[in-house]
Amino acid sequence: MATKIRLKRIGRRNRPFYRLVIMDARNRRDGAAIEEVGWYNPTAKDEMYSLKEDRILYWLEEGAQPTDTAHDILRTAGLAHKWHLMKQGLDETAVEKEMKKWALEREDVLERRRQRAEAKVAKKKAAAGKKAAETVTEVDKPAEPDAKTEPPAETVSTDKAPEETADESTDEKEEPKEEDVKDDAKADESKEDSAAEDVEEDKSTEEKELEKNKSGKKGSKKTAKKSGKKTDDK
Repeated sequence: MATKIRLKRIGRRNRPFYRLVIMDARNRRDGAAIEEVGWYNPTAKDEMYSLKEDRILYWLEEGAQPTDTAHDILRTAGLAHKWHLMKQGLDETAVEKEMKKWALEREDVLERRRQRAEAKVAKKKAAAGKKAAETVTEVDKPAEPDAKTEPPAETVSTDKAPEETADESTDEKEEPKEEDVKDDAKADESKEDSAAEDVEEDKSTEEKELEKNKSGKKGSKKTAKKSGKKTDDK
C-alpha cells in the first residue's frame, strides 16, 4: 500500500490548523488517517509545529512519501537531514555528531535572519522619521507669493484708497463757501437793481422825448393856424 505523509486540516474558517498524518495515497486530503505523527499551526508565532520523530522515521523506512509541505516541515525540524544521513549508512554516533553541527549552523542561520529583519524594521522607521521631518519643514516654510497670480482683493482696495481720498479732497476744495455764495448773491441783486434803474431811466427819457415831440407838433400846428389866419386877413 502506497502511503503518504501529509497535512490534514481541522481548523475553523480563517484559523487554519493541521495534523501531520500517515494515510493511504488514494484517500482524499481530509479522509481517514492511518496514524497521526504531529501537528502544524501556521498562525502561531513561537511554536508552530510538534513532531513524533521516531514514528516519522519509521514510516519513512516503510516507504511513506511526504508531500511538499510536509517535507518543508521535516526539513525545518532537521528530520529530513537526519533521514539523509541514515540512508548513507552512518551509525548512530556519527549521525548524532552531524546533527549537532547542523543545529549550530541552524542557530547561526536563524540569528542572521533575525538581524536582517531588525535592520529592515529600523530602516523603515528611519525612512518614516525622515519623511515626517520633511513634511514638518515644508509646513513651517512661509508661502512664497506667485508672480503670475493676481493680488488679493484687500491689496487692490488699499491701492485705490489714496485715489479716492484725493478725489474727495478735490471735491471738498471745489465746494464754495457760504460767505462767497452770499457775496455773489448780493452782487447779483445789485446788478439787477442797477439794470432795473437803467431801464426806468431809459423809459423816463423816452417819455420825455415823446412829450417834447407832442408839444412841438402842437406848437407848430398853432403857429400854422395863426399864420394862416394872418394871411387870410391880409
